[in-house]
Amino acid sequence: MGLYEEFEWRNMIHGSTEGVAELLGAGPVAAYIGFDPTADSLHVGSLLPLTTLARVQRCGHRAIALVGGGTGMIGDPSGKSEERRLLTEGEVARNARGIQTQLARYLDFGSDNPAEVVNNMDWLGQFRMVDFLREVGKHFTVNYMIAKDSVKRRIGSEQGISFTEFSYLVLQAYDFLELHQKHGVILQIGGSDQWGNITAGIDLIRARCGVRAHGLVFPLVTMSSGAKFGKTEEGAIWLDPRRTSPYRFYQFWMNTPDGDVLQYLRWFTFLTREEIEELEAPHREAPEERRAHRRLAEEVTRLVHGVEGLERAEQATRVFFGAEIDDLPAGEVLDVFADVPSAEIAKDRLAGGVPLVDVLVEAGVIKSKKEARRSIEGGGIYVNNRRAEGTDATLDVGQAIEGRVFVLRKGRRSYHVLKIVG
Repeated sequence: MGLYEEFEWRNMIHGSTEGVAELLGAGPVAAYIGFDPTADSLHVGSLLPLTTLARVQRCGHRAIALVGGGTGMIGDPSGKSEERRLLTEGEVARNARGIQTQLARYLDFGSDNPAEVVNNMDWLGQFRMVDFLREVGKHFTVNYMIAKDSVKRRIGSEQGISFTEFSYLVLQAYDFLELHQKHGVILQIGGSDQWGNITAGIDLIRARCGVRAHGLVFPLVTMSSGAKFGKTEEGAIWLDPRRTSPYRFYQFWMNTPDGDVLQYLRWFTFLTREEIEELEAPHREAPEERRAHRRLAEEVTRLVHGVEGLERAEQATRVFFGAEIDDLPAGEVLDVFADVPSAEIAKDRLAGGVPLVDVLVEAGVIKSKKEARRSIEGGGIYVNNRRAEGTDATLDVGQAIEGRVFVLRKGRRSYHVLKIVG
């Protein structure tokens, strides 16, 4: 199956220039996708461009990832209703380095057909303003620029658009020209909100080189529930495990709305058509069994965090359902149980041991000592997912996870976290 056919069955084509299918079917081409360094980590909103570029490479084409160290200093108005906060040069450089490191997980830089990473600060940072206006700006009329949707929407808004962001389209167009001349790039791929920027580059290449370049855009990822993709109450879902733990990342995919799971399997995994079709009937008949959800969570977590990250996420998930906690670091335990009630206890107080009965009442797990004793005797109280034995049990620092935290449980699912302070 060729790359264009792969894109088609995965429902990844929102639009393209005429002749893209023939171009991709005629032999290897060089294609690029840009990533703006607005943070030092990509988030799940970047996964579709990441997997798309990986598919380009896996199908034998040349894959080039552009990190926008230069354009990141300006800010893309596409899809934005107001002006972005301008980042400092140091912030952009740090973010660009973080993104370049992450790209290595998705692209192969050591094969016979190695992927490449370029930073547009390398050429945009060398331009004098007068030279840029003469060599590039003269190819764009203001009429042409304000007709683009990304600009038109902002001009019609109350806030308007600054000259800084207005110029973004020309800068991205020049990126395409630079990559065409230096790397032989003939195809730019991006989200549907990038169509205006991509076609501007195509027009610039035709004007300067007399060559027909191409563009292809995939759909913007949305959720059938109406919620913004990649956002939770806690914030964005990042690809960096320091920002979003593998457990929370895994749970994000497990909580995918039923109506989105099958499409997400096409977009975000490298499962074959046959593998995904095998999941379709069981999912439609019994979505509550979560088979498709689990496969989605497994595949994407393995892709982003590796086998070890997936194992940690699955272990943390089992902990929430009563598995042993001993091997899980305190930080991950707190992450797993971040949404359950919590209380604190002074470290000094635990020095001589504190009756478990007292702790259960003080932490709000149980209302009275009488009820606490009855629950312990009935086998319904657990400390760090181990059943408490005897009403005379005590807690001390040595029993705590890394000396920092206890997980108290009443019955099967009523959890409380007890944090040690001081």
